[in-house]
Amino acid sequence: MIQPATLAFLDDLRRNNYKEWFHAHREAYEAARADVLENAAQLVEGINAFDPTLGYPDLPKAMYRINRNLRFSADKRPYKTHFGLVLNPGGDRHSLLSGYYLQIEPGGMSAVSCGIYITEEKAAALPRIRTAIDTHWEEFAAIVHHPAFRAEIGDLSREERVLKRVPRGFRNDSPAAEYLKLHHFYVWRELSDACVTSVGFIDEALRLFRLMKPLNDFLNRALQP
Repeated sequence: MIQPATLAFLDDLRRNNYKEWFHAHREAYEAARADVLENAAQLVEGINAFDPTLGYPDLPKAMYRINRNLRFSADKRPYKTHFGLVLNPGGDRHSLLSGYYLQIEPGGMSAVSCGIYITEEKAAALPRIRTAIDTHWEEFAAIVHHPAFRAEIGDLSREERVLKRVPRGFRNDSPAAEYLKLHHFYVWRELSDACVTSVGFIDEALRLFRLMKPLNDFLNRALQP
């Protein structure tokens, strides 16, 4: 379970998002970070029970930095107000492989997720995933349309960079057309503050990750060298 103090630190950071405050509360940050890493270690053990391809990633390398990248942002707040960590067979957050993602953020913004967010450094993954979905549509559809998956997880995110037309190289009448328009391929399930700070948090996260596993498997088959 996530300690309430971890959420309290992030909530305080949201209201005091500047370097002087952060440096004055460095000890609280380190404790919160350690708390998330401890929970992540428990998740790794649990995931390996049903998905041994995960292995044992280097958790500090799997966690995203709390410092925001301000180079191209009009928002100059220096820190994120959440902890994010990706668990994949590649071992760290830069891997080209799909993985399981944990986000801890107060206000009901914590989440478990699965899939791949295609940044510029992961652009090579995009055509491979689209081709796999188009070529193996029935297999992919069986995963994302499965009743338990739909009821508990939902559908792949369509919040960012969705094309208006089917990309070049694919048929406009492809049954996979709506998924071929996606740029990112992941699902997202939010969790309440009460959930992540409860003794049942790890079990609930593992239950959801298990439901997401078929999507993870499909994507990683497409992405394996």
